[in-house]
Amino acid sequence: MSVKTSRSAYKLGVHILLIAGALFMIGPFLWMVLTSVKSFGESTLVPPVIIPAKFQWHNFVDVTAVLPFLNFYFNTVVSSLSKTAGQLLFCSLAAYAFARIEFPGRHLLFVLVLSVLMVPSQIYILPQYMIMKHLGWLNSIEALIVPGLFSAFGTFLLRQFFMTMPKELEEAAKLDGCNQFQIYSRIMMPMVVPGLIALAIMTMLWSWNDLLWPLVVNNSPDKMPLSVGLATLQGENLTNYPVIMAGAVLATWPMIVMFLLLQKYFVEGITLTGTKG
Repeated sequence: MSVKTSRSAYKLGVHILLIAGALFMIGPFLWMVLTSVKSFGESTLVPPVIIPAKFQWHNFVDVTAVLPFLNFYFNTVVSSLSKTAGQLLFCSLAAYAFARIEFPGRHLLFVLVLSVLMVPSQIYILPQYMIMKHLGWLNSIEALIVPGLFSAFGTFLLRQFFMTMPKELEEAAKLDGCNQFQIYSRIMMPMVVPGLIALAIMTMLWSWNDLLWPLVVNNSPDKMPLSVGLATLQGENLTNYPVIMAGAVLATWPMIVMFLLLQKYFVEGITLTGTKG
């Protein structure tokens, strides 16, 4: 077998594996979409029906009738955008300080921040809940937003970007009379836009899909996000799966559109992370 033939066979094998992996990953999503247009009877058949005999588009109307869907959407959008904006601000400030400013205990503090990543989030749910209770924020939008305004991962991600910036830029800015905040806001921030976009996408996804924390601190229908609202559709004895899947489709499409529009910047941001430091 020639070298060219063996390379072609290798590429073919790789593409087959990639296609199989893609089908495996997209399978649950396709099943969700197909179930959303099935009748209740078709969704419970064994063996399961893959493509329904007749598309039940009214499932999308039904889910908005049984739930205050627009209110859930509003709560989710507000909390997700607020947490994303907060992380872009606070994580970038902390990351810039850890990467570019010399101060006593800098490395120790950064290690302490990173140690948060080693602790499962479920462990500090109870302390956070007690804080929200003492602040009087239970069943409020503040409880959904404030704990997510900062993250150790976001600080680490952006620090790696700031570490790649040449020191000559700072020195030139200082010669022009810029202070530290001006260097951060006018020089450094425009240069780490790929990292900011990557962090924004990940924060939006995590916030949009978060279920456990909103479920713990919120049982008011007026302040519920989409994830908790859809969970209330699961009955103790009977669950209308097509209606739930229709709600899941309506809840998922904004994130899909966002990722498709920004995937170029997301990949660029992840690729450039960690090239130094």
